[in-house]
Amino acid sequence: MSFFLLLCFLSVAFCHQQPLNTDLLPRALIIQLPGNLESDSLSEEVRLRCTGWRVAGEANNLSPWKTIPDECVEYVKEYVLGPSYEFDLQMVSNEAGRYAKSVDLNEDGMDAWIFDIDETLLSNLPYYAQHGYGSEIFDNIQFDKWVVEGMASAIEPSLKLYNEVLKLGFKIFFLTGRSEDKRDITINNLIKAGFQKWDRLILRGTEDHGKTAVEFKSEKRKEIMEEGFRIIGNSGDQWSDLIGSFISVKSFKLSNPMYYIS
Repeated sequence: MSFFLLLCFLSVAFCHQQPLNTDLLPRALIIQLPGNLESDSLSEEVRLRCTGWRVAGEANNLSPWKTIPDECVEYVKEYVLGPSYEFDLQMVSNEAGRYAKSVDLNEDGMDAWIFDIDETLLSNLPYYAQHGYGSEIFDNIQFDKWVVEGMASAIEPSLKLYNEVLKLGFKIFFLTGRSEDKRDITINNLIKAGFQKWDRLILRGTEDHGKTAVEFKSEKRKEIMEEGFRIIGNSGDQWSDLIGSFISVKSFKLSNPMYYIS
């Protein structure tokens, strides 16, 4: 009996290919989709190796890397363009939303949630589609040309979480590695993508150039806390968005197999 037929016996819903309601799932769940949704160009061995590589990256078990493995280019493309990436983003958003709703906010209005921007709130997938899905060495000049176009779209599960957190009464901080000279275009892009309101947008100033992402974001979180804010939640696609010092009560890592920032 094939795997798909077995699923049919277990659940009529799978046979009719009805969408999954991730709100009903209490924990992460991986479902093997029918084979016709996957590229025939990837051998099972390559798929397994690349899946292991991606999982290791999400678990922060990989050494710093500059490009994705050559053999995993097609795998990463398949992942970010297919349903698995969207499902993983939805899972993180749903878990973060449940956590946010469980928090008893203080009446002083000093409970905060931090969001990274690129690959957390805004998707740069069109740019990376033109640059090998992470198989090319990162080019700041080319990426800045994409940024100033202001065409990045919202990552929909993150937009949903943002609206939930905003409605709950958290103070919203956007903390990004983008440089200060991109402030206006970043604001316009965020608004156009649906992020209409926030309390503070923090970008890299000239004094921050040369600092690692961990150093920069740790320092900014320290400044936020020194003002009296409590960082309850933090959402980012890179571990460097979340680790270091002055970390949040709970952090949420979004999937991103296309690049690594230390």
